[in-house]
Amino acid sequence: MTRNLVVTAAVALVLGSVSVLSHHSAAAAYDTSKKITLQGKVTKLEWQNPHVFYYLDVADASGRVTNWSIEASTPNQLYRNGWRKDDLKIGETVTVTGSSPARNGLPKAYGGILTLADGRKVFSGSAATDQ
Repeated sequence: MTRNLVVTAAVALVLGSVSVLSHHSAAAAYDTSKKITLQGKVTKLEWQNPHVFYYLDVADASGRVTNWSIEASTPNQLYRNGWRKDDLKIGETVTVTGSSPARNGLPKAYGGILTLADGRKVFSGSAATDQ
């Protein structure tokens, strides 16, 4: 009986730790100590679990356009904070402020406040608190 209890406890511990390890901290991939602002045209929206992604064509000072991938929070969290899937439309110009850039230098960022084309501001995720 004691052996079965020990084996059951060990299996529960291993299975429980797998789900904990599968969820990552935003700070692992993004520099949460830095905040950037991006303005650009929406090129794509991926509204799916575990995180929503939207993509912006952003022009730099010389006019060179780079497509940025912005990782937002979960669809459920965004919905509870006022977002609707159809709020972000392909081709519209939007601004994201307070976003954390990727640590590896790629054109990727996480979170921030998204200002939609109609001027409404919606929560996109907070790299400082959304673990």
